[in-house]
Amino acid sequence: MYLDFIAFLFSAGVVVLAEMGDKTQLLAMAFATKYKASKVMLGVFIATIFNHALAVAVGNYITRFQSAEIWIQGIASLSFIFFGLWTIRGDKLEGEENCISKYGAVATVAIAFFIAEMGDKTQLATIALATKFPENPLWLLVGTTTGMMIADGIGIIVGIVMCKRIPERTIKLISAAAFIFFGFIGSYQVASEKLQWETSLIALGFTALASLTGAIAFYLMREEEEASASFCEEE
Repeated sequence: MYLDFIAFLFSAGVVVLAEMGDKTQLLAMAFATKYKASKVMLGVFIATIFNHALAVAVGNYITRFQSAEIWIQGIASLSFIFFGLWTIRGDKLEGEENCISKYGAVATVAIAFFIAEMGDKTQLATIALATKFPENPLWLLVGTTTGMMIADGIGIIVGIVMCKRIPERTIKLISAAAFIFFGFIGSYQVASEKLQWETSLIALGFTALASLTGAIAFYLMREEEEASASFCEEE
């Protein structure tokens, strides 16, 4: 029961971080301008259940290959660093908010969200979580769904009801830092416990990883600043 609760809390927290400034949170805000918030949230819930159940199943299946356990855990840990960098880069809507369904608001939102989530950061993070908690698939699904509802609920309330924009840059940087932190912790555990690297080798490897991560993060932030400055000049 304790591990179930840990899986629930950790997965919910990770998904909330992943969703901040993500494409699907922006999509929730866009749909809330067209439909009632309750219908948008119901559509998000339906889409999330199906999408994340698929992700949990995929992650759980991957863990059955015991001979590749170290590789799986290593890739899952490094993926968190990748998700952190992805968070810095940010997402933009690509017309998903214009999805139209003859079955009504809930179906329209559910279809758009399910499509938008395929291959998205949150779905990939759910797969990575499933490899870390292979014994807790149900609680993992409940946790990731709860995290999705919280994050998109925040997007709707702050972005629509209060008519204010989420301070995207601050939230993205905090979320990215948390992802990268978890990625480094997981990578250290794999290197020290699974691969049993010597301290000097771990220090060398993590110095290189930190340098590469920092360089990419700096480049992405500079790119974002230049894009924002260009946009302001056009305005």
